[in-house]
Amino acid sequence: MSNSAYEMLNVPSPVNGVQQIQLHRPEALNALTTAMLNELSLALDDAEANEMVKVVVLTGSSRAFAAGADVKEMASRDMVGILNDPRQQSWQRITHFSKPLIAAINGYCLGGGCELAMHADILIAGTDAKFGQPEINLGIMPGAGGTQRLVRAVGKSLAMQMVLTGQPIDANQAKSAGLISEITQPELTLTRAMDVASLIAEKSTLAVRLAKEAVLKGMDTDLATGLRFERHAFTVLSGTKDRDEGIAAFLEKRKPTFTGQ
Repeated sequence: MSNSAYEMLNVPSPVNGVQQIQLHRPEALNALTTAMLNELSLALDDAEANEMVKVVVLTGSSRAFAAGADVKEMASRDMVGILNDPRQQSWQRITHFSKPLIAAINGYCLGGGCELAMHADILIAGTDAKFGQPEINLGIMPGAGGTQRLVRAVGKSLAMQMVLTGQPIDANQAKSAGLISEITQPELTLTRAMDVASLIAEKSTLAVRLAKEAVLKGMDTDLATGLRFERHAFTVLSGTKDRDEGIAAFLEKRKPTFTGQ
């Protein structure tokens, strides 16, 4: 799908292996609708299929990464509508995206926006970023992974406080708790995310993919199982041309040229 086909995303051409995807509903602070999540799912499908894309950077605007789910749309659904919510398919697609996904976050990152950000592998935020799960204020609770991913990222106590009070935390608190990896000046957030993405794009795509899978496996399983997966992935990589090139380049004191083989 071309960039012109997206109504709520800006998707420029990839640059040096990095695909930028910008959420673009400025009139609603990028509140997530079913259509918007579907577009994001399709954009990730395109990025997955494009061999030129090594890393994706997902961002919003200077005011908001995403301020939450679209409340008007949510209010129109009853219990059966929520049970059959088509957005679940989009969330699953985002979850299973195999290439590195970096979130560049400025301003509000709340509710579904915070849940979306937590789908990313690396989160980089400006000093003005606010993270929160305010669903409790509407008489509901997070429903797209907010309770599960948040507790894994920041621990039980802070996750409980955020979910039960609905109060957000700032970038410094998010960094201290482990929710994000870096804090930047707001005007440099996207630039820094693109720089990190460019570094990753230079690596072996095979090694990056298996390394990502191994880290995610470690979040979802016991140590012994995670270690077995890690060792298996390490062994698989020993049979690749990229591994031979990486070692040869190191010994020859030159930059490696990886081919994804």
